[in-house]
Amino acid sequence: MDINRRLVLRRALQAVAAGAVTALPATARPRRSVALDGPPAAAVPPAAAALPVPAEPPIVLRSTWQSGEGAPQVQYDRTVRAVLVHHTDDLNSYTADEVPDILRAIRRDHLEFRGWDDIGYNFLVDRFGRIWEGRLGGVDRPVVGAHTMGFNRDTVGIAAIGTYNAGTEVPQAVVDSIARLAAWKLGMHGVRADGRSELTSTNSGSRFPVGATHAFNAISGHRDAFCTLCPGESLYAAIPGIIDRARSLQQEAAGGAPQARAATQTGLTA
Repeated sequence: MDINRRLVLRRALQAVAAGAVTALPATARPRRSVALDGPPAAAVPPAAAALPVPAEPPIVLRSTWQSGEGAPQVQYDRTVRAVLVHHTDDLNSYTADEVPDILRAIRRDHLEFRGWDDIGYNFLVDRFGRIWEGRLGGVDRPVVGAHTMGFNRDTVGIAAIGTYNAGTEVPQAVVDSIARLAAWKLGMHGVRADGRSELTSTNSGSRFPVGATHAFNAISGHRDAFCTLCPGESLYAAIPGIIDRARSLQQEAAGGAPQARAATQTGLTA
C-alpha cells in the first residue's frame, strides 16, 4: 500500500518536534500481556489516586501491528499528569485494514528520520475509533514517550491518525475514544480530566524555557506546549468536548454507576 506520507523535507523540518527523553530505570514489575481474544487484566490504581478509575477502553496491542524487531529501551515516569493530543498528518481516506501499515510507516519515520528507538506516541486512535498501543512499555504504565518537545515527562501522547485542519470534521468515534482513553489514564493517577496540571519544561525549544513551570489543562493540544499547528484546527477545537466527556466518565465511576469492563478488541475491522 502506498501510504503517501509527509514529504522528506517536511519530515526534516519537523524532526525537532519532540525532545529527547531521559531514561528512568524500569521497575521489576513485568509488562502486562493482553490477548486480543480476552479481557485485559485489571490495572491497579496507585495508592495516591483520589479518583475511582473508569473502565479501561479496548486497546489493540502493539503485537498486533508490529513484532519481530528489536525491542527498544523502555523508560518510565512515576505518574501521569496530563494528556497531549496530536494528529499524525496522514490522509484521512484510509480503510480499517490499512491502519497497521500506517502505524508501521509512522514508526519507520520516527526511527529513520528522527533517530528515535521507537514510535513517539503512546497511543493512536484511528478514524473508526479504535485505540492502538503505540510506544512499547505497557498500556497501563506511565511510559515516557517522544511526542512533545520539552514535555514528554509525566504526559501521555495520544495521536489521531489523519489530518484535522480547519474544515475537516473530526469523527465522533475519534472524540469518544480519546476521551475514554484520557479518562482512564488520568484517573489511574488521580487527575481530574477537567483539571489543570503543572509541568516543567525540559527543553527551551518548546513554548517555555527549560526549567519553566506552566499549568496546562489536563487534556491539552500539542500546540499548547510547542510551536506547531498540531493537532489541527478541527481537532484542537474538539478538545473542550473531549474534556467534558472524559470528566463525565470519571464522575460516573466516582458515582458508582455500573462500569462494564471493556473487552479487548478482537478484530481489526471497523
